Amino acid sequence: MARYTGPITKKSRRLKTDLVGGDKNFEMRPFPPGQHGRGRVQEKEYLHQLQEKQKARFTYGVMEKQFIRYYKEAARRPGKTGENLLVILESRLDNVIYRAGLARTRRAARQLVTHGHFEVNGKRVDVPSYRVEQYDIITVREKSREAFPIQLARETFGERPVPAWLHVVPGTLQVLIHQLPTREQIDSQLTEQLIVELYSKN
Repeated sequence: MARYTGPITKKSRRLKTDLVGGDKNFEMRPFPPGQHGRGRVQEKEYLHQLQEKQKARFTYGVMEKQFIRYYKEAARRPGKTGENLLVILESRLDNVIYRAGLARTRRAARQLVTHGHFEVNGKRVDVPSYRVEQYDIITVREKSREAFPIQLARETFGERPVPAWLHVVPGTLQVLIHQLPTREQIDSQLTEQLIVELYSKN
């Protein structure tokens, strides 16, 4: 078998390991031949952007197609697209129920909405993606007031702070939407600009 006599650094780069030890050329360019450093940086950036989008989707329980629709709507609105996107996600009924402290998780809030426990402005709403607006009033349906999840919500109310854009009447668990939230009022670890950068490439 012929012995390899070509450039050892090139071989090291292809195998992604320093074959000789202390190869300074490899240390400076540890990526495979033909794959430039900028390309690796771009790949890393893309992965971060994709992860941030997935984090947002799973946080709010939104499917991919619906998330894309939200993004397109956010891009059409005046102002910053990323902040608009967060406001849209926050205004979902299931999220509002969670933020108001009527459910421990967004998933639990989604189930409460789906089971028809709430009314918005006097009308029964069982669609988790329903979007609330300023001055909307959310109430527990009369038939649901003695349901176990609602009783539990009443007993545990106050364990989590309610954001300033909402007002909740503890006794009845009535929720008033003072306003749609500003970015500063949204308690989120998301870096929304990464999501904007991801979709702006398409």
